[in-house]
Amino acid sequence: MKVLLVCAMGMSTSVLMKKLEKHAEAEGIPFEIAATSVNTYKEMCDHYDCILLGPQMSYQRDNVATGSGLPTAVIPPADYGMANCPNIFKLINQLLGE
Repeated sequence: MKVLLVCAMGMSTSVLMKKLEKHAEAEGIPFEIAATSVNTYKEMCDHYDCILLGPQMSYQRDNVATGSGLPTAVIPPADYGMANCPNIFKLINQLLGE
Protein backbone atom coordinates (compact mmCIF):
# COMPACT_ATOMS: atom_id res chain seq x y z
CA MET A 1 0.00 0.00 0.00
CA LYS A 2 1.16 3.50 -0.81
CA VAL A 3 0.01 6.38 1.38
CA LEU A 4 0.52 10.10 0.97
CA LEU A 5 0.37 12.15 4.20
CA VAL A 6 -0.68 15.77 3.70
CA CYS A 7 -0.39 18.62 6.18
CA ALA A 8 0.02 22.38 6.01
CA MET A 9 3.76 22.37 5.34
CA GLY A 10 4.58 18.65 5.10
CA MET A 11 6.75 18.75 8.20
CA SER A 12 4.61 17.74 11.18
CA THR A 13 3.59 14.53 9.46
CA SER A 14 7.21 13.44 8.93
CA VAL A 15 7.46 12.25 12.55
CA LEU A 16 4.28 10.22 12.13
CA MET A 17 5.54 8.93 8.79
CA LYS A 18 8.63 7.42 10.39
CA LYS A 19 6.57 5.74 13.11
CA LEU A 20 4.19 4.28 10.52
CA GLU A 21 7.16 2.94 8.54
CA LYS A 22 8.55 1.23 11.64
CA HIS A 23 5.15 -0.23 12.50
CA ALA A 24 4.67 -1.58 8.97
CA GLU A 25 8.13 -3.13 8.99
CA ALA A 26 7.54 -4.77 12.39
CA GLU A 27 4.19 -6.16 11.19
CA GLY A 28 5.50 -7.25 7.79
CA ILE A 29 3.13 -4.93 5.94
CA PRO A 30 4.24 -3.88 2.43
CA PHE A 31 4.11 -0.14 2.80
CA GLU A 32 5.32 3.04 1.13
CA ILE A 33 4.66 6.48 2.54
CA ALA A 34 5.60 10.10 1.90
CA ALA A 35 4.70 13.42 3.51
CA THR A 36 3.98 16.61 1.62
CA SER A 37 2.20 19.92 1.95
CA VAL A 38 -1.29 20.70 0.82
CA ASN A 39 0.24 22.96 -1.83
CA THR A 40 2.18 20.16 -3.52
CA TYR A 41 0.09 16.99 -3.10
CA LYS A 42 -1.23 17.12 -6.68
CA GLU A 43 2.31 16.71 -8.03
CA MET A 44 2.72 13.47 -6.08
CA CYS A 45 -0.71 11.86 -5.78
CA ASP A 46 -0.47 9.79 -9.00
CA HIS A 47 1.98 7.47 -7.24
CA TYR A 48 -0.19 6.67 -4.19
CA ASP A 49 -3.25 4.60 -3.30
CA CYS A 50 -4.79 6.98 -0.76
CA ILE A 51 -4.26 10.23 1.10
CA LEU A 52 -4.32 10.87 4.82
CA LEU A 53 -4.63 14.42 6.08
CA GLY A 54 -3.32 15.70 9.38
CA PRO A 55 -6.18 16.80 11.65
CA GLN A 56 -5.25 20.46 11.21
CA MET A 57 -6.10 20.06 7.49
CA SER A 58 -9.58 18.58 7.95
CA TYR A 59 -11.14 21.63 6.29
CA GLN A 60 -9.27 20.68 3.07
CA ARG A 61 -10.55 17.09 2.92
CA ASP A 62 -13.11 17.58 0.15
CA ASN A 63 -10.75 19.73 -1.94
CA VAL A 64 -7.93 17.19 -1.66
CA ALA A 65 -10.23 14.24 -2.42
CA THR A 66 -11.59 16.00 -5.50
CA GLY A 67 -8.18 17.27 -6.62
CA SER A 68 -6.50 13.89 -6.28
CA GLY A 69 -9.30 11.49 -7.17
CA LEU A 70 -8.00 9.23 -4.38
CA PRO A 71 -9.67 7.90 -1.24
CA THR A 72 -8.95 10.57 1.36
CA ALA A 73 -9.45 10.68 5.12
CA VAL A 74 -8.49 12.85 8.06
CA ILE A 75 -6.46 11.17 10.80
CA PRO A 76 -8.35 11.53 14.09
CA PRO A 77 -6.57 14.03 16.36
CA ALA A 78 -5.97 11.54 19.19
CA ASP A 79 -4.47 8.95 16.81
CA TYR A 80 -2.34 11.62 15.16
CA GLY A 81 -1.07 13.09 18.42
CA MET A 82 -0.29 9.71 19.98
CA ALA A 83 0.98 8.20 16.70
CA ASN A 84 -1.46 5.33 17.21
CA CYS A 85 -0.18 3.30 14.28
CA PRO A 86 -2.60 0.36 14.64
CA ASN A 87 -5.60 2.71 14.45
CA ILE A 88 -4.11 4.63 11.55
CA PHE A 89 -3.55 1.39 9.65
CA LYS A 90 -7.20 0.46 10.31
CA LEU A 91 -8.15 3.79 8.72
CA ILE A 92 -5.92 3.08 5.71
CA ASN A 93 -7.45 -0.37 5.30
CA GLN A 94 -10.95 1.14 5.43
CA LEU A 95 -9.98 3.65 2.74
CA LEU A 96 -8.61 0.91 0.52
CA GLY A 97 -11.54 -1.43 1.16
CA GLU A 98 -9.41 -4.09 2.81
